[in-house]
Amino acid sequence: MLVAREKEKNILMSAMNEEESRFIAIYGRRRIGKTYLIREVFDGKFTFQHAGYAGGSTKEQLFAFCVSLREYGYQDFDMPSNWLEAFELLKILIRSSKDDRKLIFIDELSWMDTKGSDLMVALEGFWNSWASARKDILLIVCGSATTWMLDKVIHNKGGLYNRLSYHIHLQAFSLKECEEYLMANNIMMNRHQILECYMIMGGVPYYWSLLQKGLSLPQNIDKIFFERDAVLRDEFKYLYSSLFTHPEKYIDIVTALGTKKAGMTREELLAATQSENSGTFTNRLENLENCGFIRRYTEFGKNSKNSVYQLIDNYTLFYFKFLANRPTDEHFWENQTGTPRIHAWCGLAFERVCLEHIDQIKMALGISGVLTEVNGWSCRNDIEKGIHGSQIDLLLVRKDQVINLCEMKYSKDDYTVTGKTDKEIRNKINDFMTLTKTKYAIHPTIVTTYGLTQNSYAGNIQAVITADDLFR
Repeated sequence: MLVAREKEKNILMSAMNEEESRFIAIYGRRRIGKTYLIREVFDGKFTFQHAGYAGGSTKEQLFAFCVSLREYGYQDFDMPSNWLEAFELLKILIRSSKDDRKLIFIDELSWMDTKGSDLMVALEGFWNSWASARKDILLIVCGSATTWMLDKVIHNKGGLYNRLSYHIHLQAFSLKECEEYLMANNIMMNRHQILECYMIMGGVPYYWSLLQKGLSLPQNIDKIFFERDAVLRDEFKYLYSSLFTHPEKYIDIVTALGTKKAGMTREELLAATQSENSGTFTNRLENLENCGFIRRYTEFGKNSKNSVYQLIDNYTLFYFKFLANRPTDEHFWENQTGTPRIHAWCGLAFERVCLEHIDQIKMALGISGVLTEVNGWSCRNDIEKGIHGSQIDLLLVRKDQVINLCEMKYSKDDYTVTGKTDKEIRNKINDFMTLTKTKYAIHPTIVTTYGLTQNSYAGNIQAVITADDLFR
């Protein structure tokens, strides 16, 4: 059953019903549901469907393509020696089809583009010289290798430049969409459990599909990640290699970021990864950002040249914390639940979930329609100037001259603003106002799981956002 994806579904159905040929490219990280989306929307009714083979040679890719041609009814032909010939065979299959709308779906296109092959030349010729001149073709190509899809298809500067009708970047599910997915599959979890699961898995639909009815959340996590034959035992190894050429370079970056909660500047990352300052390094950062592994933010009062990069991918953070040095206990999560180690991780993971749901936070604050910049900010202590040293992960800087200074606080119950917490927030406000000289009003804002315990300090908080608000 297809859950959410309404915007993407509307694009696909609209293209299917148009009276001109259309070319759509869909990209997104591994396990995000690209193939599932296409198959569900069109109910598997393709004029032709093919998927590339991971690691296959040109000869093997061509052989597989021919197998797909035969599966869709074209039997009598000689084996092509290159992609130009292969796409000529596809034309013959399409011409013979009685479908009113010829739906052509080529999955994992990047895997078909082996070294020295003429795949892109053939694809360009197929679309530009033939398919686009007809009125009855819907061509959809997909790929998990996001960098390849962006370079070779989405931002193609050659024969496919400006030829796409639509491109779809398939994103991770939000908390609300994960809740809808569980309900559709009759898996019962309360919102706190969904939140904890999201802190581990993020919004990757395939990961959520592995949850089993009848098991508690800790039992499910052990079964998926910690058992000897766990389904996602080696996921980290395949995740980055499926998306990027030279995945080790990307892993170096996220590994470095995994050691710094607040993130790192480009210069700090160059030093930490011993990388050359080049356009290639810039591309790697952009690719990681496009895939949702990292976020880039600008500190208040600084320009984009001083951007900070922060690891935000839930699964990667979980991997570094608990799976990189895998425990031998196959019931690790069940046995560790409630321990200080898990509670400390929950605090950091909850912050990341909040940063993935800024639109929902703005909605809860009633500022969805207000032009807002999303910043962070930090400073070092300077006793002589009365500066305590602060790290602020989220500032919502509003055009109405208000800044929401957001503190993300995970709790299994109502969060209690203690005298210590109140002082820390006041110190941050003092540091920020002293050093930035801002004239904006500062609204201390708490984002927490359930709400605040009402005490003498709670009244100093201007706004409270709860986990329920993140499910909007």
